[in-house]
Amino acid sequence: MEKASARILVIRGGALGDFVLTLPALRLLREAFPSAWIEVLGYPHIAALADGRFYANRVRSMDYGPLAGFFARNGTLDSELSAYFSGFQQVVSYLFDPDGIFEGNLRKAGVRNYLPAFRRPTKEHAALEWARPLEGLALFLEDPAAVLFSNDEDRRGAAAFLGEDSRVGLALHPGSGSPLKNWGAFRWEEIGRRFLAEHPREELLVVGGEADAEVLRQLEIAWSGLPVRYAVGLKLPLLAAVLGEIGCFAGHDSGVSHVAAAAGARSLLLFGPTDPGVWAPKNPGVRLVRAPGGRWEDLSVDAVWEKLLEGLH
Repeated sequence: MEKASARILVIRGGALGDFVLTLPALRLLREAFPSAWIEVLGYPHIAALADGRFYANRVRSMDYGPLAGFFARNGTLDSELSAYFSGFQQVVSYLFDPDGIFEGNLRKAGVRNYLPAFRRPTKEHAALEWARPLEGLALFLEDPAAVLFSNDEDRRGAAAFLGEDSRVGLALHPGSGSPLKNWGAFRWEEIGRRFLAEHPREELLVVGGEADAEVLRQLEIAWSGLPVRYAVGLKLPLLAAVLGEIGCFAGHDSGVSHVAAAAGARSLLLFGPTDPGVWAPKNPGVRLVRAPGGRWEDLSVDAVWEKLLEGLH
């Protein structure tokens, strides 16, 4: 594969955290082929984190009806998509394809170099696991920390969102994609109150999305009248720039936490039943609190507050 003319397609669906944990593998490709055209086929609202931001030259949506034929045995292959896939010298796919149907259809469409990269991380850190298939291209990952690169538009948006006189000292994400990963709204309520009492000149920024509607509703009621701002449903590149600007974050094992860490925020992350050895960001500014035995009820507010204070000072 000639570096100057290489066209590489990375197919990456999955959740937000999975995408961020795949960025170290994308970094290997970008650094090995700095002049290559690298494209990501994925969910645009997530893959936007890489679009024109060091990793990818372009993002294309995988929510495209004719793509379904490539997942069917003896499926009808759309001619436009066949030409699209065959236009890449290398395809790296993180799609679950146990029977090889998708791979077979891509090869039928003219793809010559196909690298199946799907893995289910169990013991090794996910970033290392998802970079491991690239060893077939003589690319070896040494640093599993994901890094996000904001562009000028992202930074201007963050400045406009926060305002010139921003007093936000801490960002919180009190939810995640799974209730099993959440410490509980009433505990975050107490953490927020302690922060605002100890930092009376600062504000709290609460981050959330559709999946966090109930916990945000509870906290908005509990914190009524306090200097709390809410960032709900921000586009991910803007959210990354905002969290990087604030520089201090607390949350769970969630995609937003991975964004915060990759944006450079000092982060305190709470882990319950999931394994931080596999799923925690590897960025140097990340500190972890593991619920004893993975049980949230055994993780006290005092324990979390003490760890948070260490990062604030």
